[in-house]
Amino acid sequence: MGQSRHLIGRSLLEWIGELAQFRTYKNMSDAIAFFMEVHQDLPREGPGSFASTQKAFSMLSGLPQTPRILDIGCGPGQQTLDLLRLTRGTIVAIDNHLPYINKLIMRSQAEGFAERIDARCQDMFDLDLGREGFDLIWAEGAIYILGFERGLSEWKRWLNHPGYMAVTELTWLTSKPSPEIQNFWQANYPAMQTIEENLQTIKRAGYETIGYFCLPESDWWDDYYTPLESRVHLLQEKYAAQPEALEILRSEQQEIDLYRKYSHEYGYVFYVVFPKA
Repeated sequence: MGQSRHLIGRSLLEWIGELAQFRTYKNMSDAIAFFMEVHQDLPREGPGSFASTQKAFSMLSGLPQTPRILDIGCGPGQQTLDLLRLTRGTIVAIDNHLPYINKLIMRSQAEGFAERIDARCQDMFDLDLGREGFDLIWAEGAIYILGFERGLSEWKRWLNHPGYMAVTELTWLTSKPSPEIQNFWQANYPAMQTIEENLQTIKRAGYETIGYFCLPESDWWDDYYTPLESRVHLLQEKYAAQPEALEILRSEQQEIDLYRKYSHEYGYVFYVVFPKA
């Protein structure tokens, strides 16, 4: 299962599955190559920023000075590196897309973090962590792949006591979304809930909420949608004679356009929690 961070509402495998419907991309390697052409070297693979990572991390007043952190669905690892800047601890970073793991290893070496990070190519549906315990589990733009409640429940086993979890989840900001955007997300992420519903899910999964906040719109645009949209426009010119590629690029552009129109109705919310005693 793809855990590249974000493909809002879709995993990497689902994205490639769409390509596989077309004759041009029957070969899996061709589909992955096209995916990488669209997404490679973007600053981020989903909404986020150092400021938001720092804001969530600042809520964790009970962490030890050198915490052991698990970053699930790390993608190319921008937030992983941000966490290394915010703490003196160590991080185990998990993603099942090997090119992202390799990129994170190279970046961590270049920035002098190599001895504090253990980047592993693993599937979040089959995590192999043995008896390892962590003071903090972090997941930006990734828990939706497993499911919000399932992720909260299953990942708890790897938390130390005390331990904390900080995750972002795609969330309705209104109880009555407009029909166009509601239909889009019903097709792409039908499990999306409101903040109030997610807080109840957190409680049902056995956690207390320390705090939560909605990521600002700039987190969507600055390092994700703006560079992605520029890439889409360039590739539309390159693949002008290939309708199958244009259809995939159209779906990318549609997602961007819908956020531009309905950003007041949905967004990413950071939830910072800890297990009940």
